[in-house]
Amino acid sequence: MEETLAQQRKRLPDEPGVYLFKNAGGEVIYVGKSVSIKKRVASHFSGKSPVGSSGQIEQVDFMVTATEAEALIVEQQFIRSYRPRFNIRLRDDKSYPYIGVSLDEEFPRVYFTREKHRRDRRYFGPYASPRHTRDTLELLGRLFQYRTCDGPEPGRRSGVPCLDYYIKRCQAPCVGKISKEEYRRNIDAIMDFLGGNYRSVADEIEQKMKEAAADHEFERAAALRDKLRSIQALMEKRTIATKSGHSIETADIVGVALADQAANAQVLQVRDGILAERQGFYLDNKEEAPEEEVIEQFLAQYYSSVATIPPLIVVSPAMAGKADMVAEALSTQRGSKVEVRTAMRGDKRRLRELAERNAKLALTRDQLRKERTQAQRVDAVSDLRERLGMENLPMRIEGFDISNLGATHIVASMVVFEGGAPKKAHYRKFAIRGVVADPDDFASMEEVLGRRVRAYLEQADLSPHDKERDESFASLPDLIMVDGGKGQLSAAMEVLGPLVERGTVVVSLAKRLEEIYVPGASVPLDIPKNAEGSRLLQRVRDEAHRFALTFHRQRRSRSMTSSIFDNLAGVGLVRKKALLDHFGTPEAFLRASADEIAAVPGIPGKLAREIHRQLHRIG
Repeated sequence: MEETLAQQRKRLPDEPGVYLFKNAGGEVIYVGKSVSIKKRVASHFSGKSPVGSSGQIEQVDFMVTATEAEALIVEQQFIRSYRPRFNIRLRDDKSYPYIGVSLDEEFPRVYFTREKHRRDRRYFGPYASPRHTRDTLELLGRLFQYRTCDGPEPGRRSGVPCLDYYIKRCQAPCVGKISKEEYRRNIDAIMDFLGGNYRSVADEIEQKMKEAAADHEFERAAALRDKLRSIQALMEKRTIATKSGHSIETADIVGVALADQAANAQVLQVRDGILAERQGFYLDNKEEAPEEEVIEQFLAQYYSSVATIPPLIVVSPAMAGKADMVAEALSTQRGSKVEVRTAMRGDKRRLRELAERNAKLALTRDQLRKERTQAQRVDAVSDLRERLGMENLPMRIEGFDISNLGATHIVASMVVFEGGAPKKAHYRKFAIRGVVADPDDFASMEEVLGRRVRAYLEQADLSPHDKERDESFASLPDLIMVDGGKGQLSAAMEVLGPLVERGTVVVSLAKRLEEIYVPGASVPLDIPKNAEGSRLLQRVRDEAHRFALTFHRQRRSRSMTSSIFDNLAGVGLVRKKALLDHFGTPEAFLRASADEIAAVPGIPGKLAREIHRQLHRIG
């Protein structure tokens, strides 16, 4: 394999571009870019590898670009596509909230969203938190009026305006209280406001106010006056005071702080001389890359997702050597010139240092929160061991729950907590196979735990590299918790013998009083329900209940949308639609003869006869 890698490296070009490191499974584990692919890849093997160990790399792919700036853009596209584990990435970058404007609708909506993939809609953000996003929407609702009803068409079936109209949060386009043109001008003002063009919005409102007063529409003029005052108050509150007396018109001030394998970036958005927004983002930096590389990667990822890129971006002096390259890439994205400036003095330096201080504070708070959470988990696991009298810490806890509604769609869940935290990759769900006339939680629990034991006995001796091995089933739990009281615990102990013999402890947790039962005891343990160990079991129980209920709802929903066509061999979505279009209703289809089915376009005669036979066979 080393010879293969050596051969691949010899074929790498001495040109700008992007390279991808892959492991034995073909997974992309790192994406990089350089002005020289050949030299940059060579540097990874001459010293410390960027992926922790060069032994993980088994294949090197590459893509040549015209410039390093173009390589930066392509690199970000690959990072978004492959999400390699060793690259610097915005933490949970897919979940940041946005404000969307549905320009594809006749009367556009302004709404909260976490997606931004529709080309016919405008998106503003990403925002630092959902709460801040909703606060912004609340402010927009007070300053401007737009519809909040769902769907492409405004209004309700009743044809009566909703409460928003009466509290002056919507101008009721559903009943013609505002024209399409006037409503669209209102939406344009909202987009200008979200884009930071506060002054132009204020000037337009002031002009409308004067026109309304001149036309003796004093009530409308007063409403516009109140709106103008609200915007002016916001502008005054957020205006940036500069020592030089010269305002910073439009720019993003970026500050970054690093600590071990984490980083935080703060963005101060200055628009029209006003601090429009302060956003903070956490980054994963597993390879502890230097500051300039972290800033470069943040700028590339952040500006690939925002609605607009400002003409000026102020960054740390550490970026001095890469500022021009990043500016070229961002200029390509913006469609006009972008300057990336390393502020060394003056007001811009003061603001950049302010952003950096905020980044350091945010990173410190995040680390303290993590340490506190980790300490609480350790305390909970230790408390549980002591109260249950276990020899070892219950590092792996498995929780089981049953969910049913009548005798149909009975399901069960298995959730896993390791070190006191959920390990969702090891969650499993079960459909109860036993046929029962009435719901029987005891029998259902016994069936599920029996299947869990059999799975462990089959999987435990398999090699970790065996494709048949399921790591969740192959792991021996330190503690198994079943939801319920003494009855559920007795049912569990009927089948868990092989695991108990290997050291697994079994308990049950009753919902009503959070009582913990252990085998052989007729009364629950004397453990306060607010004890750390008890709280951990409650979290496991609640998570098992949530997971089981979700699976149950999914199965019930699928059953409610199924039809006779779903069980017919040879009938897929296209033929199902053809049959329904031809016969009109399922009832007419069921009454049809084989020849009538064969007359449907796209249904061969042989298949028609087979369908008819399936529909009319005895039983």
